[in-house]
Amino acid sequence: MIKKELRIKYKALRNAMSFDEIEEQSLAIANQLLKLNIWNKTYFHLFLSIEEHKEIQTEYILQILAGKDKEVVVSKSNFDDCSMTQYLLTDNTRLKKNEYDIPEPVDGIEVPDTKIDVVFVPLLAFDTKGHRTGYGKGFYDRFLANCREDVIKIGLSFFEAEESIDDIHSNDMVLDYCITPKEIYRF
Repeated sequence: MIKKELRIKYKALRNAMSFDEIEEQSLAIANQLLKLNIWNKTYFHLFLSIEEHKEIQTEYILQILAGKDKEVVVSKSNFDDCSMTQYLLTDNTRLKKNEYDIPEPVDGIEVPDTKIDVVFVPLLAFDTKGHRTGYGKGFYDRFLANCREDVIKIGLSFFEAEESIDDIHSNDMVLDYCITPKEIYRF
């Protein structure tokens, strides 16, 4: 399937999920993450869920990161150039939803992309080779290209892998892992 078809398919599948299913499966994904050998790292980038799009609820992951005393980094999107600026999430960080309902920091301490060790990557679909399909603006591909080469890229998905995404581009970043409620995919 091509990305456009995958976006339609997986948006519909997510929209069909109840809020109870989203909560249950988000918790299962967070529990799967505990099995990964990533917890010796320090800086973790976490996307904040767009509830209106029925995304994975990342607050469970946030609780794990806080419990392990990790530095959590969140982003603010610039829709003019499809870039993201990273900020340290602290007790004093004020969050506000932007015009696309993405919770973002109002201000705070900026963190360079090269400081981040692990990135939890949002997606709509992924394939068995570690390619992903997002919303189509390339925010995460641009961001990941600016990170260190050894950054660990972890996709989070309610659904299992597609066999193949047919229209991969040279600037599409490949995941290292993708976590679903039932599986840990390694690429």
